[in-house]
Amino acid sequence: MPLIDINGTQINYLDEGPKSAPAIIFSTSMFFDVDMFEEQAKTFADRFRVIRYDHRGQGNSAPSPRSLLDMETLTKDVEALIEALEITKCCFVGNSMGGFIGLRLAARRSDIVKSAVILGSSADAEVSVGEMDAVVEVMLKHGIEPVLEDILFFMLGDTTLNDPSRSNIKQRVIQMLKTRTPNYADSVWNIAHREAISDELSKINIPVWIVAGDEDHTYPPEHSKRIAEGIPNSKYFLMEKTGHVHAMENPSAVCDLLSAHLKEVEH
Repeated sequence: MPLIDINGTQINYLDEGPKSAPAIIFSTSMFFDVDMFEEQAKTFADRFRVIRYDHRGQGNSAPSPRSLLDMETLTKDVEALIEALEITKCCFVGNSMGGFIGLRLAARRSDIVKSAVILGSSADAEVSVGEMDAVVEVMLKHGIEPVLEDILFFMLGDTTLNDPSRSNIKQRVIQMLKTRTPNYADSVWNIAHREAISDELSKINIPVWIVAGDEDHTYPPEHSKRIAEGIPNSKYFLMEKTGHVHAMENPSAVCDLLSAHLKEVEH
């Protein structure tokens, strides 16, 4: 996978599909990497330029100190990536942490983002700061293993955690989490202490679809509803039997919804 030097770091990314086609950029949740949107890439790369990337400090992107893992820096990373790849305008799809970034881009950079789909995210300041700070401390001292079950609960919905038909998804996430090193705690800290973006939602004038998971233990549907209420002419959707990781827990539903979005906004 190629690394690109942008904004003072190296970002790992995949660039698939026709380079002249309309672009979709996929931005992941905390702990995940480019594999999170594998099924969506398979679905759309025949007719769209599909960009998947790892946040700095995660996946195969370069590590960074805690002070450079804040949402503003991560947003500037994506701006630089879009410009370096010479993408004129894109559809930005962000899950959770990727949604924090997507909302910032939608509010500030309509010159490079034509539309956005925000999955399982929030525009508010974090409501579980104490719990997340505790996870940070444990990870820094002992690694992820002592808090793995807690993180798994926040990532996956009840159906994915308990339905044998989804056991492969659960096991895939478990194996991924087990590879995450203690330095991931610095990214968790920045999620816990991020600033709200809610006061900028009214500035957004591009099409934005907001998607909640009915089994999301991290940001329940109320978070997505508040985002939709704050963005003029946005659309809200509730995805059933889905937790926090929409693209992996319910990949076909995400692909169907994204297809409808792209058709409506004429990407």
